[in-house]
Amino acid sequence: MQRSSGDQEGEAARAAVLESRPTPNGSLGVEVLDFDVRETDAETAAEIRALVHGEKLVVFHGQELSTTEYIAFAAALGQPQIYFQENYHHPDHPEIFVSSNRPLNGEKVGVAGTGRYWHSDYQFFEEPLPMTMVSPQQVPSGRRGTNYIDMEAVNAALPEGLRALAEGTRAVHEAKWRYKITPEDVDKSITEILEEFGALTPTVTHPTVITHPATGARCLYVSRGFTVGLAELERNESLRVIGELFDFIERDEHVHFQPWELGDILLWDNRQVVHRASETPPGEPSVSYRIGVYDGLPFYADEARGRLYE
Repeated sequence: MQRSSGDQEGEAARAAVLESRPTPNGSLGVEVLDFDVRETDAETAAEIRALVHGEKLVVFHGQELSTTEYIAFAAALGQPQIYFQENYHHPDHPEIFVSSNRPLNGEKVGVAGTGRYWHSDYQFFEEPLPMTMVSPQQVPSGRRGTNYIDMEAVNAALPEGLRALAEGTRAVHEAKWRYKITPEDVDKSITEILEEFGALTPTVTHPTVITHPATGARCLYVSRGFTVGLAELERNESLRVIGELFDFIERDEHVHFQPWELGDILLWDNRQVVHRASETPPGEPSVSYRIGVYDGLPFYADEARGRLYE
């Protein structure tokens, strides 16, 4: 059930239960201090949702949770997602999307090397995923974490010419170019695989700049991972414009790196940031558990949902 703007204002008006501080480099997000997410009640869940909407990225440290406790935390915040491809599921808990290069009890679980490109989760569906949380289960040595870009800040900083091209247009999104081959694809041609996955994930459009339903923030909503064009422009012009947008979005000065530690939970708003997983050093084990959360609000305020592209 969607919550009204009055509900949102009520959340913001409640006395704060959580103490937080900016993340170490201060460019994006906050860390919540001294809070056990197992203690999340309805009031605290409302505060966490408001904090995510306001700060875009929220990090909880020192969380030692069972899988059921992790799912319960997600359920306190909203409706946990069941990812549409079963090969990503935890064997006992379909709510958990597993990114792993390690077997579990001798069996392959989840998918290795997920999300190593800029994207917003479920951007390729008519109803994208509002919030994502990730809990690292095994952290490789070296620099391991998630990269983020604040798309409200990027939209505000766009050069005037690019902003004029983005405002009032619709971005086209496709998933099929990121499909990962499964054992069931043996003996299929690449064309067959793309056609089958394309039928499962039809091309959609969303406003190129969206309005956040809780904060009113105006955010650029494109990514190199899933955006393939702008619907109103001729193909060559479309490719030129989105290429310029991607190059501007991905400038080094726009990127926030959030390192992972065991016990962390990273929770972010997919309306306002794009993200990209860092690379895992060859031979190093890496396991993380992701849960998507529907927060009870429409993905954006501009319209009810995205549209199929025809």
